[in-house]
Amino acid sequence: MFDIRKKMRGNILNLAPYSTARDEYQGDIGVYLDANENPYENGYNRYPDPHQIELKKVIAESKGVNVDNIFVGNGSDEAIDLVFRVFCEPRLDNVVCIAPSYGMYKVSASINDVEVREVQLESDFSVDVTKLLSACDDATKAIFLCSPNNPTGNDIPRSVILEILEQFDGVVVVDEAYIDFSEQASLINDLDSYNNLIVLQTLSKAWGLAGLRLGLAFACEETITIMSRVKYPYNINVTTQSIVLEQLRESRGSQIAEIVSERKLLFAELNKLSIVKKVYPSSANFLLVEVDKPKSVYNSLIELGIIVRDRSSVIGCDGCLRITIGTPQENIMTLNSLKELSK
Repeated sequence: MFDIRKKMRGNILNLAPYSTARDEYQGDIGVYLDANENPYENGYNRYPDPHQIELKKVIAESKGVNVDNIFVGNGSDEAIDLVFRVFCEPRLDNVVCIAPSYGMYKVSASINDVEVREVQLESDFSVDVTKLLSACDDATKAIFLCSPNNPTGNDIPRSVILEILEQFDGVVVVDEAYIDFSEQASLINDLDSYNNLIVLQTLSKAWGLAGLRLGLAFACEETITIMSRVKYPYNINVTTQSIVLEQLRESRGSQIAEIVSERKLLFAELNKLSIVKKVYPSSANFLLVEVDKPKSVYNSLIELGIIVRDRSSVIGCDGCLRITIGTPQENIMTLNSLKELSK
């Protein structure tokens, strides 16, 4: 079995975490005089559970994983940052990322003073495993993959990810922010087989909770334990934990089904427009669309009160706009606007 601890920074392994007031006892307490809180109850005067115990129980049941394999973060960005802090020595180690992909991997690497080596995707946005692994050396601590990928929208086939996991002597981070819109199964079911796998998910997309900023990381128990030591003590506030607990008891199945249905409809209709050169297949809740004069189209849509993401300057996405799937009414409005621009 892959020894994940050998890949962690020595000072992080030996870190004595900050001990919160809620770490030092178990059982029911009636009088709280340990944390210098305001004693007058208003629903927010007590610190939140630093371990999110109840929330993790519901997540574990929902995802079919063990509680010990779950990290709850302030958005997925917190988990991304922790990967660098746990595994990468600043100015010594490096990580490898696919490109184009989610920009926060590169930003977080820069913040942590870690070199990023980008490997360009093929023209069909597939991953060349040989090329990816060739970019790695003894100082490469992590590979970041996003599947479905942002902004391209395509899945990285499971077989490709498993090949990378088996051949790479480091951590493989698979960002599944858009997995709920894909027909491909999540890799969280493979945690028992790969100690070097970290799967990221979020409640910002399919669950519609972007405003609450809650992200998830799934990994072997050793990795989760160390990430939990390094995080700030009370990283998830009381309100977020409470609302998410309620929201996770509801279903998003009908919303996801409608978004996928609208994605297919929008894909077909966009391909009919003269202004559109190409619509790339997508397993996410957006479409990457190559258009004539992308900056002009982008600005025209802004004037009509519609904002999309201009990705035309990103290498590999030349001339492309990324269009999120909205409500049926919003999608009709966007299509009609693009039809007018096509005349």
